[in-house]
Amino acid sequence: MADQQDKEALFDALVEAAKALGNGRRAELIDILGQGERSVEELAVEIHQTVANTSQHLQRLLRAGLVCSRRSGTRIYYSLAGTAVERLWRALRETAEAHARELGDLVRAYVGDRADLSTITRDELRLRLRQGDVVVLDVRPAQEYKAGHIPGALSMPFSDVKSRLHEVSQGSQIVAYCRGPYCLYADEAVRLFTDEGHLATRLEEGFPEWKAAGLPIEQSDS
Repeated sequence: MADQQDKEALFDALVEAAKALGNGRRAELIDILGQGERSVEELAVEIHQTVANTSQHLQRLLRAGLVCSRRSGTRIYYSLAGTAVERLWRALRETAEAHARELGDLVRAYVGDRADLSTITRDELRLRLRQGDVVVLDVRPAQEYKAGHIPGALSMPFSDVKSRLHEVSQGSQIVAYCRGPYCLYADEAVRLFTDEGHLATRLEEGFPEWKAAGLPIEQSDS
């Protein structure tokens, strides 16, 4: 029969993942890697850290079994260890949002007032896609689009939106989406298109939630 020491060792091992997520930058890395594989250098830019600091955070996540890595030439690429990690991150986020009042205040302070934004649900977007009467824009970075996107979506990274507004004809119904509820790319894209007289709306959530729902996705090599 297992003794108390064995039981404590078991539970200590189980919380290693929680300990690894007990840092804002590492949680942010998990959120970004939910979009697809990225290099250390790319991740460093995303979280505004040095490559050395980012690498240390990734090593901590690697030891906890939350991410995996591969080497290609001189670069090391990281990805989530599996769909269970995506579920863990989503459950943590949803639990904190539901029960931590101060988090709601922080979310509102970060994303701003979204009252002026029109939104559409996943189910509504699926219907519109079947009807073929909507232009769907993926405003995440191009490499995230390549790793996976909503079928039929056009890649228009937010950094390019201002210069590419003319590519969408007036009168088209636009739906923009990005990384998820904390991502502001879609918000700003919708505002830019709306200011130009387009009918634009934001997908309520983002690509990770679409994927997690088991809905179809596409990948691209171009």
